[in-house]
Amino acid sequence: MNQQLIKRVLASAVTASLAFAPIASNACTSFLLKGSDSGFVYGRTMEFGLPLKSQLTTIPRSLAMAGVGVDGKPGTGLNWTTKYAAVGMNGLGMPILLDGMNEKGLVGGLLNAPNTAVYQVVSPADSANSIASVQMLTYALTNFASIDEVKAGFQKIKINRSTIPAYNNQSAPVRMTLHDAKGKSIVIEYLKGDLVITDNPTGVMTNDPPFREQLNTIGNYANLTSVEKNPIVINGASYVPPSSGSGLHGLPGDYLSPSRFIRALFLTKSVPASYPTAQLSNTAWHILGSFDIPPGAISLPATNAYGGGAGGIEITEWSVVADNKNMIYNLKMFETTNIYTFDLKKMDFNAKEIKYTKLDKSLATISVN
Repeated sequence: MNQQLIKRVLASAVTASLAFAPIASNACTSFLLKGSDSGFVYGRTMEFGLPLKSQLTTIPRSLAMAGVGVDGKPGTGLNWTTKYAAVGMNGLGMPILLDGMNEKGLVGGLLNAPNTAVYQVVSPADSANSIASVQMLTYALTNFASIDEVKAGFQKIKINRSTIPAYNNQSAPVRMTLHDAKGKSIVIEYLKGDLVITDNPTGVMTNDPPFREQLNTIGNYANLTSVEKNPIVINGASYVPPSSGSGLHGLPGDYLSPSRFIRALFLTKSVPASYPTAQLSNTAWHILGSFDIPPGAISLPATNAYGGGAGGIEITEWSVVADNKNMIYNLKMFETTNIYTFDLKKMDFNAKEIKYTKLDKSLATISVN
């Protein structure tokens, strides 16, 4: 895809498609699992109140990309040429990734942070060293191979406050989670106009509040364990738990971001250490099921931006399980339980343009009679 075409596509998408809703979701959850064979599996959900119309998006090497500057126009920001190929999910027809993995195993996504995300003040003179918030993940995956490279690279650029006129003249309020092939994890946030990079020993990230505040809440659940509890004995009388599951009794079950953070943390922490990477992909789907929002469980009033001004419901539009050892990127869409698999080892790294693939196949079932 040439520079001029990228400008036209991104400009039209930013000014038209984003009239309806923010870019990332209100209730995303992400995590990383470590295999016994030193591999890693990443999982995340994407929730939204309106159809994102996401497509599987492949970005090849050596492709010119147009950075969005402070004026909101593609090309007036930091333009770059992709060093690494990447695959992931876009949104609303734009040539950007909301989630993805590159050919070096760097994997991650953008998650909504509407209450905290405040980007850097960038003057027009510095616009050419800045990009829009929606471009953060695309920039990271197409430029860097490791977490250390990301840390150094993001210190050198700015994330500007370019606004979307049709979205109340606001920036897309997102933060980013990233994991590399060695299992290093970070969270990148922009808080009060400053870049904040936090090492993430948990591998888990959800939405607001600021990530370091979420880490500080873990100690409140020090009593939680997956080990079943023994009966309580009082003066010789035994009182047994009412059912299995007593070990994680008290685990938050609602859809608030702090609750999902703790739930994801303990569910991933409880996975047997003996599981190899291949087995973890299946395990990740089971964990993601704990965060899948059934239609109607979160209803959005007409005044809510995620309802598009007409009310609606928030759903899990798609889920991802990515194996960055075997370089497999798996997806499941809301419409069916099909699992779509993309093998990066078979990708055309030297294609000449971005490719978009709809994931809209009919439900695949296996007949047993």
